[in-house]
Amino acid sequence: MNKRVLVTGGSGFLGINMVRHLLKNGIADIRILDLVEFDYPERDRIDAVQGDIRDVAMVKKCMEGVDWVIHTAAALPLYSEEDIMTTDVEGTRNLLAAARDANVDRFVMISSTAVYGIPDHHPLFEDDPMIGVGPYGDAKIMAEEVCMEFRRGGMCVPVIRPKSFIGPERLGVFALFYDWAYTGHGFPMIGSGKNRYQLLSVADLCEAVWLTLTLDKAVVNDTFNVGARDFTTMREDYQAVLDDAGYGKKISGFPAKPMIWVLRLLEMLNLSPLYKWVYETACEDSFVSIEKAEKVLGYNPQFSNKDALVSNYRWYVENVSKFEGASGVSHRVPWKQGILRFAKVFF
Repeated sequence: MNKRVLVTGGSGFLGINMVRHLLKNGIADIRILDLVEFDYPERDRIDAVQGDIRDVAMVKKCMEGVDWVIHTAAALPLYSEEDIMTTDVEGTRNLLAAARDANVDRFVMISSTAVYGIPDHHPLFEDDPMIGVGPYGDAKIMAEEVCMEFRRGGMCVPVIRPKSFIGPERLGVFALFYDWAYTGHGFPMIGSGKNRYQLLSVADLCEAVWLTLTLDKAVVNDTFNVGARDFTTMREDYQAVLDDAGYGKKISGFPAKPMIWVLRLLEMLNLSPLYKWVYETACEDSFVSIEKAEKVLGYNPQFSNKDALVSNYRWYVENVSKFEGASGVSHRVPWKQGILRFAKVFF
């Protein structure tokens, strides 16, 4: 297919999986823009640009000759509030303005179900109220508002709201769980673990993006929830990883309210890797309706929560030596466990 595609955040977890999905589907002209160097084996097959989406001149240059944009770049919740707002909101505006001026055919925005905040009902639908939790949730809502502004101006701007997605290259907060499983420990859960918490395989997310790029514009120029179709309870889904690890360990549930208060205090003291939206929702149901994506896009997720968690864990085991000792605030590296690492001895 003769298209030039710009993937923002192409060095990140979703970015590299998206690049591989494009290559698999015959897209040979791929450019990525990321703050971080692109150091994957596909380096010689793409045009890798190291830069910031907040740099207007850089964005304009990268947009030259582009047909499709896949916007995955974002400052995640562990970044400073200033970085989150300037990257996720103003960076998105810079990209959309440059895409409009370059007559880009489609601009796919990767948003988040964090825009729904901590809801009082499930499943969540695309027209439910958006109530952000913390700077990241607020920024994603504001970024979507920017997308709507450009969509009203005549651009094709599909918006995808994915559940937490996992798969090859995913570390971040999931690395904490995988480390405990790999080293033969059980794992504590906020609450009983009987709540249903939908996840998403990155492979299914990449296919959803592909559908918004290749189907008719009139069909895709909309907003879509994307998640796994098959999921059970958090306790059962996460237990699948401990079973795969083979140590006979179990998920242990603990009363939610005391744990949440402790985690609030630890976050305030910068001693915990978990941020509010994670620990405040971990004991609650969290799932979206994917009916719209199924009916409109023909979205057909292939992987369950268990499939995605176990495949991601097996990738972690195969590659653990490559990132031992590394840490950061992106999905690409493990997040620091902070004081929580001392709790391993009890599990």
